[in-house]
Amino acid sequence: MIWGSRTPVDGYTSYSVAADRPLRAGIGLRAQHQEELLQKRPAVGWIEAHSENYFAAGGVQRQYLEQLRSIYPLSLHGVGLSLGSTDPLSRAHLQQLANLVRQFEPLLISEHLSWSSVDGRFTNDLLPLPYTEEALRHLVFRVCYVQEILGRRILIENVSSYLQFRHSTLAEWEFLTELADRSGCGILLDINNAYVSAQNHGFDPKVYLRSLPVAAVEEMHLAGHMARRIGERQLLIDTHNQRVCDAVWELYAFAVQLFGRVPTLIEWDADIPALEVLVAEASKADRIAEHKHVIAA
Repeated sequence: MIWGSRTPVDGYTSYSVAADRPLRAGIGLRAQHQEELLQKRPAVGWIEAHSENYFAAGGVQRQYLEQLRSIYPLSLHGVGLSLGSTDPLSRAHLQQLANLVRQFEPLLISEHLSWSSVDGRFTNDLLPLPYTEEALRHLVFRVCYVQEILGRRILIENVSSYLQFRHSTLAEWEFLTELADRSGCGILLDINNAYVSAQNHGFDPKVYLRSLPVAAVEEMHLAGHMARRIGERQLLIDTHNQRVCDAVWELYAFAVQLFGRVPTLIEWDADIPALEVLVAEASKADRIAEHKHVIAA
């Protein structure tokens, strides 16, 4: 089955993941920027909305999303499915997501390689999985189920981690590669998350990137992080509250040489700056991607 191609709905343009991916970098949609985006229409390639923020029927937020979707290609990025949990997948959540997908026809749909609930209780975090064959089979089944419900291929994003499970038998990149191969999902490669986890756990992030299947990487994320000392150890924390650091920009340039110019997003979820700051970060991503793509070609 081919995920991605859809027919136009309610006058919206249909975007095919394979053919119509925006080459310019995009930005996350935040409430304080909605009106300015409509008025100024900055030259960003696309916008990403957090799916759960738009589940409520009607209202001002849905109106803004409808207007902005007519200007920019849209990606829906979920944080609440808890794909890695052993709790049953929420039918109500999936139905609301399916309704959102049908109405807005997003270019891309994504979720996380994580879990966040147990026995119906949710944490406010995206927690890492044990990378075992048992967990892999569980994820493959659930990702396939979600794709069947939505009628679309979804992308799965790697998350930042601060602890590892001793009984993991696969490296994270091996787990993600197998998940994409067995379920048919794509990969949302978060460059910042790969860098943060690499620094926290002592592996080479370039080994991570080189190990992923090129055809499966359909989107990238860039964000900022902070260093914090916890006891005797310094950890990098994925905070999304500042500019992308030089080391992550360098890793992004390396990723472009590997995967080409796939849709890239600037994430900034806390201490949100003026819109022009996000646009400038997106423009920097474009310059790096264009330079490295020309070299690779």
